[in-house]
Amino acid sequence: MQAGKKYVDYMGGAAAALARARQDFARGEYRWVAQVVSHLVFADPGNREARALLADAFEQLGYLAESATWRNAYLFGAHELRHGMPNIPGRTPVSADTIRALTTEQFFDYLAVRLNGRKAAGKKIVLNWCFTDVGQEFLLKLDNAALCCVANRQAAEADATLTLARATLDGIVVGKTSVPEALGSGKIAITGNPAKVAQLFAMLDEPGRMFEIVEPKRREQTTRAPNT
Repeated sequence: MQAGKKYVDYMGGAAAALARARQDFARGEYRWVAQVVSHLVFADPGNREARALLADAFEQLGYLAESATWRNAYLFGAHELRHGMPNIPGRTPVSADTIRALTTEQFFDYLAVRLNGRKAAGKKIVLNWCFTDVGQEFLLKLDNAALCCVANRQAAEADATLTLARATLDGIVVGKTSVPEALGSGKIAITGNPAKVAQLFAMLDEPGRMFEIVEPKRREQTTRAPNT
C-alpha cells in the first residue's frame, strides 16, 4: 500500500492518473490501464472511480484472453473490485486422509504452521503427549511465538500430560470432535492443567477459503467494496 501511494504521488495524484488511464482505456490499452490503476487501488482501496475503471480493464482483458485460466482470473478480479470477496463458508484445510498420512512429527509441524503469532506472543506452554496406539511420546513447547516438538522426550515440569490415541488427535484437527468432547468421552486423559491445552488450540488459525487477488489484504478492515 505504501508503494501504491508513492507511485500515485509520482504520477501527479489520483485525479491526473485516472484522467490519463481513461484515455488509454478508450484506445484499448487495457494492460496499461490495469497496471497504472492497480497502484491507485492500493494507495486508496476506497477510491470508487479507480476500482470501477480497474474492474472494467480486467473485464476487457478477460474477454480478450484466449486462455480460460487467464480469463477466469481477470473476471474474478473484476468481480472482487465491484462486490468484494465472495462470502463462501470455510472448509477443513486438509482432508482426514492427508492428516492420517502424516508422521507425528509432520503433524506437529502442520500445527506450528497454523499458529497465530499474535495470539501466541508472550505465552509459554509445555505439553507432554503420549500416543497409546502408535507407542510414541513427544514434548511440545510454545515459546517466542513458535511451536516446536521433540520426539521421545517428556518434561518433568510440563503444564499438562495428554494420553490419547493419535487417531483422536487427527479427529480433533479435522473437526470431527473437539478437546472437550474427547475429554468427556474418555478418549483423552489429561494430568496437569487442561486449560493450557485449550489455550493452545485456541491459537491455531483456520486458513480462509478465499483471499484477495487484486487488492491489498486488510486483516483488520472489511474487504467489501464501498457501497455504490
